[in-house]
Amino acid sequence: MIEYPKIQTLFKRDTNGRIIEGDFTLPEFEYLKDNIWVFTEKVDGTNIRVMFNNQGVFAYKGRTDNSQIPVFLRDKLEKLFQGKKLPNQQEMCLYGEGYGARIQKSGENYIRDGVDFVLFDVRVADLWLMREDVEEIASAFGIKVVPIIGEGTLTDMVEIVKKGFKSQWGDFIAEGIVARPKVELQNRCFERIITKIKHKDFVKEG
Repeated sequence: MIEYPKIQTLFKRDTNGRIIEGDFTLPEFEYLKDNIWVFTEKVDGTNIRVMFNNQGVFAYKGRTDNSQIPVFLRDKLEKLFQGKKLPNQQEMCLYGEGYGARIQKSGENYIRDGVDFVLFDVRVADLWLMREDVEEIASAFGIKVVPIIGEGTLTDMVEIVKKGFKSQWGDFIAEGIVARPKVELQNRCFERIITKIKHKDFVKEG
């Protein structure tokens, strides 16, 4: 199963790594900035792929095939998915985030003494599933799915993240937002139109 495509940050950065607000990384973002996008909370964790066939799970992978999954996170994945099977013959890949204690600096904000997995996308063969189908699969497997926190334009997204908003996981500022057009789209290279922005991009140092 393919690696999850890199999500392009909304704005370009200067030579010091600071975002240049209004200078979009892709022309598609500028063209679609006033359309309605769906916002989900960005979770600060590690990218995980859970791969199924009709026999059940056949592999756990990180963002790349060479990425190492911590033993304690792999144990959690096995508890979540062991023995679960697909209702059809097609291979399927669940894309999500492993998060919690010992995963990233903010991990203990989400779970102080453990780890978990939250789903954000599903691919069956060459097809990316729609949000309602992703939610159905999450429900069937008894796992979480990244929460939708609202809809709006890309300007709305920037204002929400700049101000900071409370995470669905607790009393702390969420890492940021991942946004997709309400009607999902691809560019001429058949890449999905999807972007992100982080709260820390707007926090001035010092």
